Amino acid sequence: MIHENGVIDALLFIAVLAPSIILHEVAHGVIAARLGDPTARDAGRLTLNPAKHIDPFGSIILPAMLALGGQNVFGWAKPVPINPHRFAHPTRGMAVTALAGPGTNLILALAIGRFGPFEQIGSQIRIPDSLWARVLFGLLVVNAALAVFNMLPIPPLDGSRLLPLVLSDKGRIAYARLFQYGFLILVLLLFVFEDSLRFLGAWILAIIRFAV
Repeated sequence: MIHENGVIDALLFIAVLAPSIILHEVAHGVIAARLGDPTARDAGRLTLNPAKHIDPFGSIILPAMLALGGQNVFGWAKPVPINPHRFAHPTRGMAVTALAGPGTNLILALAIGRFGPFEQIGSQIRIPDSLWARVLFGLLVVNAALAVFNMLPIPPLDGSRLLPLVLSDKGRIAYARLFQYGFLILVLLLFVFEDSLRFLGAWILAIIRFAV
């Protein structure tokens, strides 16, 4: 039997995950348009309408199942379409566009921590005992996690768009071949070799403490 608190926590998690990943994707599209690629804008994706971004399985079903099961939570929204050939400098354009997503999450985390009703006492963070405070703190944690996790250099995460900046032409071709295995690598790291990503927790906690 699933405890009522587990259900509530899962619902709260989805409630804060959805707007966070929507803003993440919209940021990609906005920056892409600024750099010369209007593909996302023309597709109607520069909107906060959840129906345009939510992936039923990746944004709701899978995160809920993982949260209820006490597992590492993993989810995604529909990625906005980007055409790198529309950029004046495709590799650089993709890197800047990719950074827009986690950059937005980082800014949100810092803003929520700065203006939220939280207090840091020593190494502990005090959260008021109210639903609104729990939602805000959930937003802080989720956005900090999205900012850190998405910077991993594993396709299709945003960090994978930065490595080509320092690779040779041959290196970029070789690296591009890994993209078809990226999702599998992520699944293995998240659910099989969980300890391999434990270091991310320290970065997420550092952002949270800095923000508060």
